[in-house]
Formats: sequence, structure tokens, C-alpha cells
Amino acid sequence: MPTIQTNSSLRALPSVDSLLRTETAQSLRPQIGAGRLSFLARRITDELRREILAGGSDPKKSESADSGSRASLMREAEKRLVAAHLAETASGLRHVINATGVVLHTNLGRAPLSDAARRAIVGQAAGYCNLEYDIVSGERGRRGPRAEDLLADLTGAEAALVVNNCAAAALLVLNTLARDGQTIVSRGELVEIGGDFRVPDVMAQSGTQMIEVGTTNQTRLSDYRKAISETARLIMRVHPSNYRIVGFTKTPTLKDLAALAHDAGLALYEDAGSGALLDFSEYGIDGEPVIRRSIEAGADVVSFSGDKLVGGPQTGLLVGRSDIIERMRRHPLYRALRADKLRIAALEATLDAYARGVSGDDVPAHRFIALSAQEIKERAENLINRLRNTLPDAVELDTVAGESAAGGGSGPTSRLPTMLISIAHKTLSPNQIEVTLRCAEPPVISRIVDDRVLLDLRTVAESEESDLERAVLSLPA
Repeated sequence: MPTIQTNSSLRALPSVDSLLRTETAQSLRPQIGAGRLSFLARRITDELRREILAGGSDPKKSESADSGSRASLMREAEKRLVAAHLAETASGLRHVINATGVVLHTNLGRAPLSDAARRAIVGQAAGYCNLEYDIVSGERGRRGPRAEDLLADLTGAEAALVVNNCAAAALLVLNTLARDGQTIVSRGELVEIGGDFRVPDVMAQSGTQMIEVGTTNQTRLSDYRKAISETARLIMRVHPSNYRIVGFTKTPTLKDLAALAHDAGLALYEDAGSGALLDFSEYGIDGEPVIRRSIEAGADVVSFSGDKLVGGPQTGLLVGRSDIIERMRRHPLYRALRADKLRIAALEATLDAYARGVSGDDVPAHRFIALSAQEIKERAENLINRLRNTLPDAVELDTVAGESAAGGGSGPTSRLPTMLISIAHKTLSPNQIEVTLRCAEPPVISRIVDDRVLLDLRTVAESEESDLERAVLSLPA
């Protein structure tokens, strides 16, 4: 049964209406809106009521019921209302400073867009635009023709198509070319990529029958040949993304697979994953397919991501034979998977930088990958020197050699040498330092290695350095 203290606290519990009339609630109303504010107020009063009831049999269970006074409960309700608003605000999409050194950080939005891509979104696509309108003829036009033409030129393909992500691209290819037929794939390529993307699951959804050949580490051309039947429609090569098999391994070349597929009247499809328009091996990233080489090797259609090594918006990019591309464009599924005007505008601006040969300067992901350890060291030392006279006494900054990562499943065994900024504090633990930086405005996302908080300027734009400095200076003295 409720105690006398519990009953007293329940009577003192502020009503939703009284909470909404407080100065705290009124100050939040323009930011939240009346409806959402009322919802949060009801949720908080219900939460306090449950805690008071839970504390009825054991007062230690509920801090809210300690005094049970009307004033104290109102203060607690107002405090929780502000906290709920801050939590909702933090969960919304917002800019963060990526100081992790992971260039294509999936949790942080993968590739940052170039200035040209951002301008294209706001200036060209945010309002009315010629998304499917041919200005020259005055008739309905193709969606994103320039982006598709740039893709075809950059990869040496006959034609190109853009959908909303790489998983959608794989689904469209399999559904168009191999539905109600068989798709032959190596067992060593039946991978799961981040976000529960599993190759066998996508195949099942597409309506094709998966035929596994070879073993995890060894698949020969003869394994593919033996699997070809009257119902076979497609041979599929899957890039393993962030998964690698090393040691005693064997797999046919794409050129050999193309010859086998074409002799049997089948199409060859390569899911290149991250894919690249340029060879990034000179920067230390190995094993990523260069799409032009895949087309030259005989692949009939290749899919890859727009927001990884390409450095553009989230898109699934398809290049290959014109007849296959047109079949996919006419497929009913394409309408559900096609890219919107904002993505197309950003993609077009990104591809234009490659066409002009300036991607190393204009595309942030390319620029970050190309940075040398010496360049990053100079920036790190300059930042520390700028902070030296204003740094709180309890904070110590130093440089330490380390490694960055491409991320996004690209080059998982490749590492990019870098110079890191190490942060130590006389009273705060590394976890407390990390939280303080993460709660700054804008949030700074760091990493902790061997009990040290590390900042990697490889993934911090120079324009963000002043905000990063303020975050470091916010650490307590």
C-alpha cells in the first residue's frame, strides 16, 4: 500500500498544465512547438509519478520522492524538461568535427561533400530545377543525364545509371538480369558488409537462385564452368569490402571470368563495393577496384558507391553495356531506387572535379587521403603552438606518430601514416576528456588508444581548426 509520504508526494506532483506555464517551458516553446512541448511535459510527469510510486515501499528507490514538496518536484520536472529538449536536439542531424582520422567514417556520414557539391545542392537543386526536363527541346528529359555521361566517360563504359545506394544497385542488377534464373558466385565472396548487408540476402530478395562455387579461400575458373546450366543467367564477382582472405588463396581474374561468361552467353556483373575512379595505391590504399579497369577487363555491368572513395553523396553508381543499363532504367524497380535531385546535383559537381583533373584539391575525401604525415605533423605542431599560451594548466598536448584509415570498407589492411595530437589531463580520465570534447559545439569526435585521447587532423578541415581549438580550451583548468 502507498505510504503517507508517497500520497503526499503524489498530491504535490505538478500537473502538465502547471509545468507548461513555467518560465522554463515558455522559453522552450518557440524552439520545440506547443504540441511537442506538451508531449514531453506529459512524459516527464508520468515518469515522476512512476518513480514516486516505486519509492512508496522503499524511499531509497526514488530521489524524486525524497522531500515530496511541490517546489522540489516542480524544479525536478523543469530540469528534466530541459534535459529532454537537449537530448532530442543532440539526436538530430548536426555537424561534427571528425578528428578520428577515419576518412570515410560510416557513423559520421562517410565522404564529406566538396564546396562545389554543397553549392550545387543549394544553388541548383534546392528549388525548381530541370530534373527531368530538357531545356533545349522543352520536353521531358532523362534524370541526371550529365552525371551519367560523366560517369560513362570517367569509367570508359557505354552508359551509366544512378540509384540511391550500392545495395539498391546490386538489387536492381540481379532483379533485371537474373530473376527466375541462377547467379553463380564464389563462396569466398558471400560477405556481410556493415549495416547487415548480406550478399545471399540481397540475392534472395532479387528472385535469383544463388549457386555457390569453390571454397572460402580457393575458387578456380573450372568451378564456375561446372556450375553453368541452362538456367544460369549471370556470373557475379563481389569485392569483399572490409573483409580479406590472405595466405593460400586463388580466384580467377576478371578478364578470365568475362571470357567464360561470354562464351556461355551469360553476363558478368562486378559489385565493386567502394570502387574508385582513380588508382589510390600511390597513397597506400591497395586492393580497391579501379572501375575503368573492370570495364576494360570485360565486365558487362559494374556497381559501386558514390559516397566512399569517389567522395560524393550516398548513391549507387552503375556503369556498363548500354543495353543492360537501358533494361535497368526501364525496370519498374528503378523508380523506387532512383536518386533524388539533391544527390544528383552533388554527384554531378563531384564527378566534374574528376573530369577536370582537380579531384585531389576539390574533393575532401581525396584530399584527406592524399595528405602526407609530414603535412599533418606541421598542422598539428602549429595548432599546439597556437594553444600553448592559453591552454589550461591541467592540459598537456603532444604529438605522436600513428595511422589513419580510409574507412567505409576501403583498404581494410592499408594504413595511412599520420601524426596525432595526444591530450592528457592532470585530473580527468581519457573517457572524461573524450566526453567533454564530444559535448562541445560543434561536437569533436576523437579516439582513445592506450589510455590516450588522440586527435587526427587528417580528417579535420583547416576551416574547422578554430572550433577544434575552442573545444580543447573548454577542458577544465
